[in-house]
Amino acid sequence: MPLPILALAIASFCIGTTEFVIMGLLPEVAADLGVSIPSAGLLVTGYALGVVFGAPIVAMATAHLPRKPVLVALTAMFVVGNLLCAIAPNYWLLMAARVFTAFGHGAFFGIGSVVAASLVPRNKRASAMAMMFAGLTLSNILGVPAGTALGEAFGWRSTFFAVVGIGLISVAAIAWLVPSNVVEPSGGGLRSELRVLGKLQVWLAMLIASLASASLFAVFTYIKPYLTDVSGLSTSAVTWVLLLFGAGMTIGNIIGGRLADWKLMPTVIGTLLLMAVLFVGFMQFGAIASVAIGVVFLWGLLIFVVVPPLQIRVVEAASEGPNLAATLNQGAFNIGNASGAWIGGVALSAGVSYAHLPLVGAVLALLAVSVAVVSQALEGSAPMTTVPTAAE
Repeated sequence: MPLPILALAIASFCIGTTEFVIMGLLPEVAADLGVSIPSAGLLVTGYALGVVFGAPIVAMATAHLPRKPVLVALTAMFVVGNLLCAIAPNYWLLMAARVFTAFGHGAFFGIGSVVAASLVPRNKRASAMAMMFAGLTLSNILGVPAGTALGEAFGWRSTFFAVVGIGLISVAAIAWLVPSNVVEPSGGGLRSELRVLGKLQVWLAMLIASLASASLFAVFTYIKPYLTDVSGLSTSAVTWVLLLFGAGMTIGNIIGGRLADWKLMPTVIGTLLLMAVLFVGFMQFGAIASVAIGVVFLWGLLIFVVVPPLQIRVVEAASEGPNLAATLNQGAFNIGNASGAWIGGVALSAGVSYAHLPLVGAVLALLAVSVAVVSQALEGSAPMTTVPTAAE
């Protein structure tokens, strides 16, 4: 892995740990701050909303600034945010600190992916993005379990202090290793960034991202009761299955980068079709524990196969001003997370059983396939330009 991209991956690991580790510490946070566990759970929602609304604000505010200093500042923002989380004396200040931290999330991944793509030849750009996102996937395997164990042993605040330490390392790594001559903002600044939002292909790519993410979270949000009630797994076994899901994410991220460098849209369409088939198989055979475990692994693998190609798709479609669009794409994924969880909840409330819930995911995946097919068809009549690399 090139050292500049390794620096971005370290920051990605820090950010991923920050986002997800709170889920494993909800009982400790709730008990310490004197709130209910559902109220503590809103800290997850607050972070997600911070990503969605903060991403465009930060991206537009920094559109005219050099990329490397922006990345250093965004990473430093995470350090400060996690420090505020660690010392927050009450629930509402912790919520404010979480939202503050989240404001830099989408902008970092959006700008970072553009920078990563600019550091390599054109035929390696998706792989470069995948290497940066590898930090995010590894955080689910290493950062979150380790952070949860640390918080259970020494108090939840110790976890955030540990993330501060990792964050400081990532700030230093980006400042030292990322070259100063990375791709700079377009000459038109914010105007160019906003202009590309008028392109249909940009919005189609983000719609695919939202639908793909929604197809996952419509089912994954309720994976614990599914695995215990339908598949017959114990609660302790579910923890290991979720780690397997994280391993699938990591492998899928690597595969997705390489496939996207080869055939971008065929990778997206083919993977989403496989996801729809997998959902149907989950519905039919999920009662068999071994099948359910295998499906969860493949699930994690497939959902992250599409992440690098969808990110590079947005960057290519918005080549004249890719930073805002790439940042908004991160918001699109988070909108999919939230809407998928809501759609799954509505389906359950309407009487759909856990056993049949994967059918909802299959429908959403097929909708994503439909949008991807339309996008590819339109591309044939109007080829997209590409984002320049630092070498150019």
